[in-house]
Amino acid sequence: MLPLVTATRYVTPLREGGSLPGIVEADDLGTYVMKFHGAGQGRKSLIAEVIAGELARELGLRVPEQVIIDLDPVIGRHEPDTDVQDLLKASTGWNLGVDFLPGSLGFDPLGWTPDATFASRVLWFDAFIGNVDRSWRNPNMLVWHGDVWLIDHGASLIFHHAWANAARLFSGPYDVDDHVLTPHATELSKAEAELLPKVTEGLLRDLTALVPDRWLEGEPGFDGPDAVRDAYIDILTRRAADPRAWLPDLDVSRRKPDTASRRGEKRPGWLGGPA
Repeated sequence: MLPLVTATRYVTPLREGGSLPGIVEADDLGTYVMKFHGAGQGRKSLIAEVIAGELARELGLRVPEQVIIDLDPVIGRHEPDTDVQDLLKASTGWNLGVDFLPGSLGFDPLGWTPDATFASRVLWFDAFIGNVDRSWRNPNMLVWHGDVWLIDHGASLIFHHAWANAARLFSGPYDVDDHVLTPHATELSKAEAELLPKVTEGLLRDLTALVPDRWLEGEPGFDGPDAVRDAYIDILTRRAADPRAWLPDLDVSRRKPDTASRRGEKRPGWLGGPA
């Protein structure tokens, strides 16, 4: 399991995301962005964050450290927003903490040109996990100390929202057209040759072991948390075995960002920097 810490102070909500995460301090002296199991996306969003985020780390991509945060909602008793109070009360117990990157800025596709190796690796990774939330409208990447960090993977692994139809939900080609890095991902074949061999059943077993039992308990149709873990491993192992089913054309024509039509759009979300 991920390291377990206890929240000691609720600092402030982050209002850019629909799930209303909050900044908290913990007893390990760390500061984290806490994502709540009581939010609308529920515990499955946190499961996706853990599995996908730690997979990205194992593939050599930068992801902020993740921990499990034990929450007593009393720490937010002085928060005046009733919606936040309700969320805290609904999220008593274990939530996900993502290391807060102070001073980080949201990646701006109009202001920074990624190199082909980085872009290709990120696009391949997102295609593998089925991440639909890395568009130019919301890149979910932070620039911190000159490096780019990947965040917010709760919208990946969508098959776990309907296990009975998991195979269908996780089949078919990944839509690269809306991905923020598609224009620069010109080395997908190289990225696949580097990353695919690392996605083994053993690695997936290690990653699913990081998810707390309590987030997996009570899943309809499964006989306990380990059975749910086995289902994740099975789906992802089969996906790794047939990459042409979800990223069939590694030489797809890349369209350049339409910068003229994007001027004036809302800037992407961030953690730690100004809006």
